[in-house]
Amino acid sequence: MLDDAAEARRIRATHFGHAAFVKLTAAALVAAVALPLSGCDDDYALFSGRKPQGGEARLGCPRPAPITGVQPGFNDQEREIRRLRRSGFQNDFFAQLELARRYRAERAVDKNLEDPIESSVWYAVALANAEGYAPINRAAPRKSFAGFRRAGYDDCRAWERHFAYQALDRQLSRMSSDEQAKVRDRVVYILSSMGAEGYRTLARIYDQDYGPYGEPADNAQALNAWGKGETKSKGHRAALGLFQRNDVDAYLYNYLAVQTGDVGAYVLLKDFERSDPRRAGYGAFVEAKAKKWVPPFEFYPTDAPAGGVPHSDESEPRGDAYEQALRRINELPFTHVGQALKYLGVTETVATNPDQLSRGNVETLEGMLGRSQDGRLDPIERVRAIQYAAVSGSPRAQLVLAVMYAEGVGVPADYARAFHWFSEADKQGSAEAKFAMSTYFALGVSGVADQDKAKAVVYRIDSALEGFAPTVERVQGILAQVSRSQQR
Repeated sequence: MLDDAAEARRIRATHFGHAAFVKLTAAALVAAVALPLSGCDDDYALFSGRKPQGGEARLGCPRPAPITGVQPGFNDQEREIRRLRRSGFQNDFFAQLELARRYRAERAVDKNLEDPIESSVWYAVALANAEGYAPINRAAPRKSFAGFRRAGYDDCRAWERHFAYQALDRQLSRMSSDEQAKVRDRVVYILSSMGAEGYRTLARIYDQDYGPYGEPADNAQALNAWGKGETKSKGHRAALGLFQRNDVDAYLYNYLAVQTGDVGAYVLLKDFERSDPRRAGYGAFVEAKAKKWVPPFEFYPTDAPAGGVPHSDESEPRGDAYEQALRRINELPFTHVGQALKYLGVTETVATNPDQLSRGNVETLEGMLGRSQDGRLDPIERVRAIQYAAVSGSPRAQLVLAVMYAEGVGVPADYARAFHWFSEADKQGSAEAKFAMSTYFALGVSGVADQDKAKAVVYRIDSALEGFAPTVERVQGILAQVSRSQQR
């Protein structure tokens, strides 16, 4: 495998052609049939041995040909980025690398996309992707010509990861701690949206028995990152520091993977517990943490570089629970969606049914969400409207979203996330949220809010003072009883 530029120069081979790529694996065959492939970097003359011109040497793997040409128009560029993001969220290694490069703005045509944080996110996700380091044709014999062996698919993937480590380290080293935290949170969100597979990946990233991004500890790029590779490099300290090793986090994400019902995750969790006597003792408090765990974002941050394409959330709904919850979105009175749209500035008045929205209103929302603008308000966009208003600070939307999570309407039932959004609405003085919080503490919700009668009373009185009618009647009854007892 290639560890560094010195190893890259040692390998001499012809470019990967379409036919050669087809022979590598069955998976590659499917990709080759589905999409036309472009070759490796034309300026890297592998047989001539000359140094590459105009940039760093790269033994790049074949890529799907761009769908919009070399200099796409803005709309074409947006469609291509969304297509790449969709593939990236589905854990396509090369789409993730391509996104990282687009946001890194290597080409002049991508300057409007330049965003070091977003670029670093996708480099980190690609490095954590097993598609980038799992052996494919390492054991296959490769004929040599005049002493030079032909490069294989494992070689180019190794070089891709080598370069990704370098680029990620360079970008992270120029960031503040707050910017690095944004990168980390976005990586956690993307991987957590992948279900059991993503949670297992996060567990490996935090597990000290693996490489920095969850690859095998003896992986050549991992060794280089630690400064232990054949090149005797100083390592990539910034890339190493993005995720701090922590057994509790490793256990937590293994546990969350098991909660998805994945059998393989259960086996891995038991292996994790047996690997160290101390780890087996983490179970009780990690389980408590898992019940309170919520992802860093409600949906992917929609901010974008100036003049660029919005950061769309292309995560796919997973599982029957999500589909069933989404079908129930019609049970939610549309006026709540209308209030969210008014709060977001999409409409001037509160729409009480979908027919009151113009095509322009819907397309405005879709543009804000980074979704394809087809002018049709689909169920997920109704949910997103409320989510977007909630994360933008609307106490009414926060309250509605909390109820949606509590009842499993539009989104799967999740008491931790319901409690989170009740708490956010409570902070902004919502009387209804205070009443809901009082119920949480009065009854107790296992792992989310411990039973606390005193807190329940305080919240109930506060909600009454804010004017929540059901609580006002109850407090008046209590005061009347107190008054009568004093008169006796």
